[in-house]
Amino acid sequence: MNKIDIRTVNVTQYIQPLREGGSLPAIVKADDGFLYVLKFRGAGQGKKALISEFIGGELARAMNLKVPELVFMNLDDSFSKTEPDEEIQDLLKFSVGLNLGLHFLSSAITYDPLVSEVDALTASKVVILDSLISNIDRTAKNTNLLNWNKELWIIDNGASFYFHHNWETWENHLTRTFPLIKDHVLLPKATSLTEALSEIKQLVNVDVIQEIVQNIPEDWLLSEGDFFNSNEMRAAYIAFLNAKLLMIDELVKEAADAR
Repeated sequence: MNKIDIRTVNVTQYIQPLREGGSLPAIVKADDGFLYVLKFRGAGQGKKALISEFIGGELARAMNLKVPELVFMNLDDSFSKTEPDEEIQDLLKFSVGLNLGLHFLSSAITYDPLVSEVDALTASKVVILDSLISNIDRTAKNTNLLNWNKELWIIDNGASFYFHHNWETWENHLTRTFPLIKDHVLLPKATSLTEALSEIKQLVNVDVIQEIVQNIPEDWLLSEGDFFNSNEMRAAYIAFLNAKLLMIDELVKEAADAR
């Protein structure tokens, strides 16, 4: 198993907001000279969306899917002071500290189910990934996928793990399947579910899940009014993913039936 090694960089320049995302992510430059799409901790779903993004992205990478490099990004308080737009100014102010960045794929285009190409195995793996992480937001209306260099790249998993918005009832989700997979944008092209399933079973196990969850920054797990402490939250994410892994055959059958 590859050890996860997430770099931490500092934001040096705020370039422009990406207004197509509901949470106003932005293109920024970091002190390593690269451009990133910055997901803000101060946005709507807060740090929980960053946790979903991180776990979903690294799980996709473990499945040999294409994901831009994820980095932790330090944002200091100087940017909000020079920003004229009040909405962005507030977002920057509430996002001081550690955020999440995705390497910016220059000239990538949004995946369009009508014209974009994707091979059946890749489509099938993405469908299974999203069943495992209960990602409700990879639909024809909002694909959250990019085509770059003739390959499919996964860029947005922030709407996954919706159990963590109410920790008091999280255990109710352990045995649930994912009927919303019927709306998945790649489901019509996911004709290699059996092959994808056997590959994922070889690539993803309890150790992979633990390694990913242990790399969530401690700071992201601390929220006022949360039911759990950070260790209990880590244990819950691991338990949830392990439960889904144990029922992966059922999840794949559900997707196949929905096709």
